[in-house]
Amino acid sequence: MQASWVTQGPKIGQVALKFGANDFGSLMMEENVVSSAGTTFRVTVEDMKRLITEMGYEPHQRDNWYRLLA
Repeated sequence: MQASWVTQGPKIGQVALKFGANDFGSLMMEENVVSSAGTTFRVTVEDMKRLITEMGYEPHQRDNWYRLLA
């Protein structure tokens, strides 16, 4: 289950992790749908790692096929 930080913000993404989400989502290169509705949340790779670590979890990167990257 993926946390929807893009629509709800990074803090709600953290809450989603505590309620069972096991995927914080991905970084967006370009996002038009949510921003057209007036919402724009942006995080860097380092922000994402920090947000996950703050909640007591170990961040891992994956590819599109859910294979863990080194």
